[in-house]
Amino acid sequence: MTTLSPTKARANLTHWLKKASAGEDIGILCGDKVIALRPVQVFSEDSDYAKREYGVTEAELKAFVKRASAELKHERRAGRLTRCKGDIRAAIRD
Repeated sequence: MTTLSPTKARANLTHWLKKASAGEDIGILCGDKVIALRPVQVFSEDSDYAKREYGVTEAELKAFVKRASAELKHERRAGRLTRCKGDIRAAIRD
């Protein structure tokens, strides 16, 4: 692993980011710890999280959203579910 001081890393950050992106182990010292630079996958949609975390298909997720929306609508109409229009922390304490 290539280990750098923050000053050295900052001086040529793009270079070190490209190296880390290519798979090289790069670390930056932070006190007595080494912080590793590693590429990560970024997911832009909430559905990506559900698929990744719970292993659901797109069809299963759509069915869940439809069912949950219908249940919420039913509960609101029945008066068992209302929107909080005040201080939620105060409502929880009471």
